[in-house]
Amino acid sequence: MTYHIDQTYLIQQFDATRRLSEDICKPLAIEDYVPQPITDVSPPKWHLAHTTWFFEQFILVKYVPEYQVFDSDFAYLFNSYYNAMGERTLRAERGFMTRPTVWQIYQYRKYVNEAVGVFLSSPQSQEVCSVIEIGIHHEQQHQELLVYDLKFILGQQPTYPVYGSGFKGEIETYEKKWISCEEGIYTIGADGKSFAYDNELEAHQVYVEAFQVRNTLVTNSEYLQFVEDGGYRQHQLWHAEGWDYINLHEVKNPLYWHQIDGQWHSYNLDGLKPLEKEAPVQHISFYEASAFAEWSGARLPTEFEWEIAADKFAWGQLWEWTLSAYLPYPRFAKAPGALGEYNGKFMLNQNVLRGASVATPPNHSRKTYRNFFHASARWVFNGIRLAQNIA
Repeated sequence: MTYHIDQTYLIQQFDATRRLSEDICKPLAIEDYVPQPITDVSPPKWHLAHTTWFFEQFILVKYVPEYQVFDSDFAYLFNSYYNAMGERTLRAERGFMTRPTVWQIYQYRKYVNEAVGVFLSSPQSQEVCSVIEIGIHHEQQHQELLVYDLKFILGQQPTYPVYGSGFKGEIETYEKKWISCEEGIYTIGADGKSFAYDNELEAHQVYVEAFQVRNTLVTNSEYLQFVEDGGYRQHQLWHAEGWDYINLHEVKNPLYWHQIDGQWHSYNLDGLKPLEKEAPVQHISFYEASAFAEWSGARLPTEFEWEIAADKFAWGQLWEWTLSAYLPYPRFAKAPGALGEYNGKFMLNQNVLRGASVATPPNHSRKTYRNFFHASARWVFNGIRLAQNIA
């Protein structure tokens, strides 16, 4: 770390972040906190508890003498994937836990918040502040996942309940055009002068050939043409794995699209409504994004192309799939201890997404940010930006 963390600002960020997680859950009924419809989707209750577990285990247990944990079972119940932190419940079984209750989870959050507040009332080292900073960013990541997950939970209900009017993007009204970038050597990655995850480091140079990217995301109207042209039935457009996936799971349109009385509708957090034709298409797997690009005579950008061109177009409504596999940058180094499991061990069988979404915390919206998911991920707030070579 080459920058100084101001402890007063850190306290403000901690308090604001902890409040926001609970604010996101305010529209929920108590029954909404528990379901886990698929393995990838965690219950809202679990998100609230796990982000609290992070501060308890990585800060309070480690740095506060005589600290008494809220409940000795919680270290097992709410660990996610940190092998160095001991045993844990299986990811697919998070929704089985009706106990501890939602009320107990909120008491847990209050208990840990107060303990961290007391801890931060005294000066702490930059090493400790950096771990708290990671914890804040970690909870902010979970806030975005929480929005994805609660949309999926509500979107599986037969009545398509309304959560609220938040987390909705805007229609891009400007003229569609291609943006050209020259071949050359470009610097990619974070410079380390402010917070960045280890997977954004270190900054390094890459060579790219001349390319173009489109200034707007692919719209529902454009994607509907692909659907109506039989795009989901044309095997030549798909990667073999993607073709197998859509046939096995009977995927015929984007997630949350529903055809009712011959008309397409889509479910968003403000309810089930007629499909907005000019809004960006979303909830698309990499398989679908790649097949659409093939159908349209273009391709997806690489993550390097995306970062190079990012200053030339508006982004932030949806994460954008890239052609790049999620791999370490040159001189990538894992942090010591359990925090070393944060990113590095997932650098296999994942694709990089760039940009941000309407659910992304503002300080995570930076062009070096490397999001990553498996090619089959559809519940993520993601979309498509096209690219093409320049002959």
